[in-house]
Amino acid sequence: MFESEKVLNQQGRQTSRRVFLIGGTAAAAYIALSRLSRLHVEASETVHGVAGEVTVINFSSDGSRLGGQTVAKVLKSDRAWLDQLGKNSFQIARQADTEMPFTGVSWREHRRGIFRCICCETALFSSQTKFESGTGWPSFWQPIAKENVSERTDLSLGMARDEVRCVRCEAHLGHVFNDGPEPTGLRYCMNSASMRFIPA
Repeated sequence: MFESEKVLNQQGRQTSRRVFLIGGTAAAAYIALSRLSRLHVEASETVHGVAGEVTVINFSSDGSRLGGQTVAKVLKSDRAWLDQLGKNSFQIARQADTEMPFTGVSWREHRRGIFRCICCETALFSSQTKFESGTGWPSFWQPIAKENVSERTDLSLGMARDEVRCVRCEAHLGHVFNDGPEPTGLRYCMNSASMRFIPA
């Protein structure tokens, strides 16, 4: 090997090492800042959302459809939601945060049952439409009833996504993507912290 090749090879290794160290340091700083921001939760007496009524489809714990019911939307102050939910579910369901992949309590849940909103108990998803997406979040190819969820465009993080919310209390559930399995081709990628699993 020529001397110039040795120098270039050595410089390449140093550059790769430098990029790795800088990237690793940046990732560690991001994680540390994320954790620090989670230590302080702002919970005021402000009430978010618009009062009104919605029609939801009720389901028994075994997933049997019980029919529609018109109900008042659930509106509470941030302080009341924090007191009810605790810090983690409050940040995710009420402030649209996202749990780390492979950490949620229900991403590996395989029992028969339904997933209800952590905030208002509205039925959201059935275990019959749950599938392993490999993403680390509970994923479903459709909601238990389309009437029970709403979708809106989310432009956060510099991209356009379709956010999924509980129609009754407007809790942030996750996002829906067009890369799911048949028969719908959809992947409802949800946060475990926004739902409560009720076994059949």
